[in-house]
Amino acid sequence: MTNDAAPGDTVAAKTGRLYGVGLGPGDPELVTVKAARLIGAADVVAYHAARHGRSNARAIAAGYLRAGQIEEALIYPVTTETTDHPGGYQGAIDEFYTESAARLAAHLDAGRDVVVLAEGDPFFYGSYMHMHKRLAGRYDATVVPGVTSVSAASAVLGRPLMERDEVLTVLPGTLAPKELAARLATTDSAAVMKLGRTFSGVRDALEQAGRLDDAWYVERATTGQERSGPLRDVDPATVPYFSLALLPSPAAAAFTAGSAAPVPREPAVLDMPDPAPAVLDEAAAATGGSGGVTVVGLGPGARHWLTPEAQEALAEADDLVGYGPYVDRVPPNPRQRRHCSDNRVEAERAAFALDLAKQGRRVAVVSSGDPGVFAMAAAVLEVAEDPQWRDVPIRIVPGLTAAQAVASRAGAPLGHDFCILSLSDRLKPWSVIEARLSAAAAADLVIALYNPASKTRREQLVRAVELLRAHRGPDTPVVVGRDVGGPTETVRVTTLAALDPAGVDMRCLLIIGSSQTRSVTRGNGATAVFTPRHYPA
Repeated sequence: MTNDAAPGDTVAAKTGRLYGVGLGPGDPELVTVKAARLIGAADVVAYHAARHGRSNARAIAAGYLRAGQIEEALIYPVTTETTDHPGGYQGAIDEFYTESAARLAAHLDAGRDVVVLAEGDPFFYGSYMHMHKRLAGRYDATVVPGVTSVSAASAVLGRPLMERDEVLTVLPGTLAPKELAARLATTDSAAVMKLGRTFSGVRDALEQAGRLDDAWYVERATTGQERSGPLRDVDPATVPYFSLALLPSPAAAAFTAGSAAPVPREPAVLDMPDPAPAVLDEAAAATGGSGGVTVVGLGPGARHWLTPEAQEALAEADDLVGYGPYVDRVPPNPRQRRHCSDNRVEAERAAFALDLAKQGRRVAVVSSGDPGVFAMAAAVLEVAEDPQWRDVPIRIVPGLTAAQAVASRAGAPLGHDFCILSLSDRLKPWSVIEARLSAAAAADLVIALYNPASKTRREQLVRAVELLRAHRGPDTPVVVGRDVGGPTETVRVTTLAALDPAGVDMRCLLIIGSSQTRSVTRGNGATAVFTPRHYPA
């Protein structure tokens, strides 16, 4: 086929395709062949997540993802709690769906295929439907069905849902108990979804309908946390959201009990209430704002040390700003703009981020470890004292510190009082460092030393070790952690007498024990360092 467009003619860019992919109830082996193929082939994989950052959908699909895919975490702003959004709960949810759809549309407009992961079936109480309503009219969209939790629960119990002319009714537990009871009393089989905090009301409704003895409870069907049994025996305090109540086929139940034919059941007579308010959408959480700076701690290196709150802030950002190697640790997302700079221009970087935010951009300034510990949080707040940025919102998202990471690898050397010092004299004079180091050593504090040495700064660590040896015994345990959480991680335990400054560089962190810190050999031959929580009188 030839392209007949004349020079200067406008040729429409090909947009990506949207897929709503059902994953089934939880067991990754219940993902369909088609769903697995589409997940692995997608340019972008999107999934809804709770405020804590974990996503059941992503966990189910994890084995089908491939390296290099763009991930879009769509994190809910509220569940059922109150919100200060001017539109209330529904306003916050509607705004979230609109913003999420816009994020996916940016990828689709760029020609990228987007798979939105959905637990169970995308159109069965699924969050995907809200993306479908907003995007399917503008882009090619395909929905891939999945095994529903109702089917899974029936299989787990080994009890059919319905046979012959029986009627199955699926109900949300968020209905008023009186209405729920009326509906349960007039159906053959039923599944009641969305339990959790609604469980007591559902149980009351089943009792009012005369169906409590027929009801079964199933929790997290087909997963390792699966639980099932008669519903009347379940403690309401133990019921999570991902559970349901099931009334199996009466005909099948009667056959199981030994009856040749079921005895017709007379429905209870109940008043039908006024229609219940709209059922709350399935949700779980994190806010997205505009025109602000969020300073995000990435932790020391390993992705699993990134907090859910940090994941949320990175997911909703329009721009990423930071020292190049730290920005590189954030998986690339073409929807976002990345602004890398040298490590010695903190004030300029902060001013740049504040300017972007002033223009209405959502900016994530990234730091290794915790942004408030020798990092960008203080720089941003200091620069923001300028009146031109006074009204720019600033939020700090903490991260796991390098000191905590190194300590965890060695044992518990920070188990008692400790202090953190930086040996870098670029921003403060050596005389101040020396005075503080002497005071900490004399106070018998465990000391975590950041920035111990660099290519051009070697003498400071030598002098620091000499000072420490004047206050601590030669057998004092010392932990040397390098690139902890990174691909070249090393952790070694030595003593103050044996510590060689020549083997320490800028990627190291040192923990110098106190007089009480112990180094012990465990049964497996590994060395553990800890500082007891008590101190001798």
